[in-house]
Amino acid sequence: MKTIGLIGGMSWESTAEYYRLLNELTRDRLGGLHSARCVLYSVDFAEIEELQVQGSWTKAGEILAAAAQALEAAGADMVLICTNTMHKVADQVEAAVSIPLLHLADVTAEAVRASGVRRVGLLGTAFTMEQDFYRGRLEAGGLDVRVPDAEGRELVHRVIYEELCLGIVREESRDAYQQVIRDLVAGGAEGIILGCTEIELLIGSEDSPVPLFPTTRLHAEAAVNAALPDTQNEGPTKLASH
Repeated sequence: MKTIGLIGGMSWESTAEYYRLLNELTRDRLGGLHSARCVLYSVDFAEIEELQVQGSWTKAGEILAAAAQALEAAGADMVLICTNTMHKVADQVEAAVSIPLLHLADVTAEAVRASGVRRVGLLGTAFTMEQDFYRGRLEAGGLDVRVPDAEGRELVHRVIYEELCLGIVREESRDAYQQVIRDLVAGGAEGIILGCTEIELLIGSEDSPVPLFPTTRLHAEAAVNAALPDTQNEGPTKLASH
């Protein structure tokens, strides 16, 4: 098995989910006591979040690029940025290493296309929903991407940073997300991308009338597929599971 390099800690709540999924998927693929061969570099999210707010993306990119270089030096064969938002600096990270970067937006677009869906709603941080670095990449992959209205975007963003990144899961927030999803579906969305790695801690397939595309699970599946290219691949997941 190739070694999977993870840039995590943004937040550690979702990074823990990455670790669980990578090991479960590897066990399911290889059987027995097999687990994933991986290396994790976990950053201090408070430092990254402050740079996000300041708009100091280049500085944040330098931190993640250094993390990627440390992973390569530790023997990683590929690198994953374990957060959708920080793919804003993916080019900076990719340029810092000689191993491939498994881009989360590309993995997600491929899974959506494989399902036959083209028009999708996107939930994520305000950065992910409003800026072009992620939406544009999805659209370049052939998707028609819709986002919530301003009120919905504020709600989704707030719950991520004030609750999910702290491990807080509230039923009222689940209800509010369900309404945002219903509004996107009413506007024509045929599927919903959970475009923040923490959202899968809150929302599952039972919370949506249309297929969900859980980016954490999709990224983990793609990493295991890349690390174990000669084993059976059952194809991408399009429904969040818990």
